[in-house]
Amino acid sequence: MYKIFHGFHLVEAYQDLKKAKRLAKNQTVARCIKLTVAITLSLILWFLPIDTFGIEGLTIIEQRLISIFIFATLMWVFEAVPAWTTSVLIVVLLLLTVSDSSLWFLTQGISTEELGQTVKYKSIMHCFADPIIMLFIGGFILAIAATKSGLDVLLARVMLRPFGTQSHYVLLGFILVTAAFSMFLSNTATAAMMLTFLTPVLKALPADGKGKIGLAMAIPVAANVGGMGTPIGTPPNAIALKYLNDPEGLNLNIGFGEWMSFMLPYTIVVLFIAWFILLRLFPFKQKNIELQIEGEAKKDWRSIVVYITFAITVILWMFDKVTGVNSNVVAMIPVAVFCITGVITKRDLEEISWSVLWMVAGGFALGVALQETGLAKHMIEAIPFNTWPPVLMIVGSGLICYAMANFISHTATAALLVPILAIAGSSMRENLSSLGGVETLLIGVAIGSSLAMILPISTPPNALAHATGMIQQKDMEKVGIIMGIIGLILGYTMLIILGSNNLL
Repeated sequence: MYKIFHGFHLVEAYQDLKKAKRLAKNQTVARCIKLTVAITLSLILWFLPIDTFGIEGLTIIEQRLISIFIFATLMWVFEAVPAWTTSVLIVVLLLLTVSDSSLWFLTQGISTEELGQTVKYKSIMHCFADPIIMLFIGGFILAIAATKSGLDVLLARVMLRPFGTQSHYVLLGFILVTAAFSMFLSNTATAAMMLTFLTPVLKALPADGKGKIGLAMAIPVAANVGGMGTPIGTPPNAIALKYLNDPEGLNLNIGFGEWMSFMLPYTIVVLFIAWFILLRLFPFKQKNIELQIEGEAKKDWRSIVVYITFAITVILWMFDKVTGVNSNVVAMIPVAVFCITGVITKRDLEEISWSVLWMVAGGFALGVALQETGLAKHMIEAIPFNTWPPVLMIVGSGLICYAMANFISHTATAALLVPILAIAGSSMRENLSSLGGVETLLIGVAIGSSLAMILPISTPPNALAHATGMIQQKDMEKVGIIMGIIGLILGYTMLIILGSNNLL
C-alpha cells in the first residue's frame, strides 16, 4: 500500500534490501538449515507417542495442533521466509490436518474418541474476514484516500506550524505529528512520509551536530509509540482487542474510544519522555530550523468528500460507545463512501497491505484452533496457572514479548503470545484482579510489542530511519533500551492502577 505514499522510495529500497539478503548465497544455506530445523522438530512432535506430552486426554488432533504451533513459532522466529508467507501456510496446514475437511488419510481408520474434536473449516476461513480485519481495511482505505487527496501533506504542514522554528520545538513537532499519523496510518507509511519531509532539514543541519541524529531517531520512536494510541495503530493492538472482546471468551466489550481513553494519555506521556531523552542524548548545535513541506491539498469535490468522511469516521470511532455503532462497522463507512464516489479505484484496492492482513488472520486461525479442538481446555487443566504468582505472569509475559518483538515481527509475537495468554488469563482471573486483571496481561503484550525498537531490524520504521545514514546502531540501541524500560514500567503501572479500580 506504499506506492502512492510520500517516501515510497525508502520503503522500496528497504524491501529490496531484505529480498537481496534472503537471496544472497551465504544466506541460502542458513535458510535451508532453519527450514530443516523447523520442519524436523515439528515432525518429531507430530509422530511422538501421545503419552509423551503428559497431558491427560490429549487427542491426535490436539497433538497435530501442537506440532503446527511449534512450526509457526520457529518459522516466525527464524524468518526463513517472509512472516506473512508462514501465516498463510499455517492456515492451509490447519485446514488440511485438523479441520472437519482434513485430508482423508489423516482421519480414516481412527476412532472419533482417539481422533478428537476437529475445527470447523469455515471457522478457520472466517479469520480472513474477521471484524478486526475489516477494521484494518477501513484504516488502510482512509490512509490511501488521505494521500490521494493531499490531506496528509496538509495535516503535516498545519500540525507542524505551531511548533515554530526553534530546534527543540521542531523536534517535538515531528514526534507528535508522526505519532498522530501512526495512530491511523501504517507506521511504515508514516515513517517513510515523515522522513521525506525531514530530509531537507537534515541536510541543512551542521554535519558535526548531534541534533540531526535526534531528529532522525524521532521518526521511528514516534511511529512505534504513536501506534499504541488506537486499535488500528498497530496489529498487536487489534489482536489483543479481539481476544479481550471475544463473545465466547473474555467478552470485555472494550470499544475504540474506550481504548483511546486510556492508551492515548499514556502514549502522549511516553512521547514527551522520548522528546526529553532525545534532547539530552542528541543536543542541537543549530538553534533554529526552517521547515519546507512541499505539496498541496487538492480542492476538488472528491477531496472534500475525503476530508468530511475522514473526520466523521474518526469521530464515530472515538464515540462508538455513545453512538452504539461498533468500530468495526464504522470502518466500512469510508470503504463504501470512497468506492461509490470514485475516490478509491480498483487500482487503489491493490495497494492495501494484504500481507499484513494475512499475517493477522493466520494468528487468529491458530487461536480458533486452540479453542475448538479443546487444546486450550487441556492446557488449562494440565498447567497449574492458578498457582503462578500474578506478578510473574504479568511482568514475565511483558518481558518475553518485548524481547521477542525486538528480533521478530511485532505481529507474529502478538499472534503467538496473545492466544496462549488469553487462555492462561481466563483460568486465573481472580488471581490477576489485584493487578488489573486479564486486560493488563493482554494489553501489556501490545505495549511490549510496540516498545520493541532496539535494532534496525526490530521494526520497518527503524530500518527506514537507519537507512538515512544519520543513525548508528549503538544510538538506536541506547534509545530503544531506555524507551523500552520506561515505557514498560509506565504502561504496567497505568494498567494495574486502572484495572484494579475497574476503570478499564
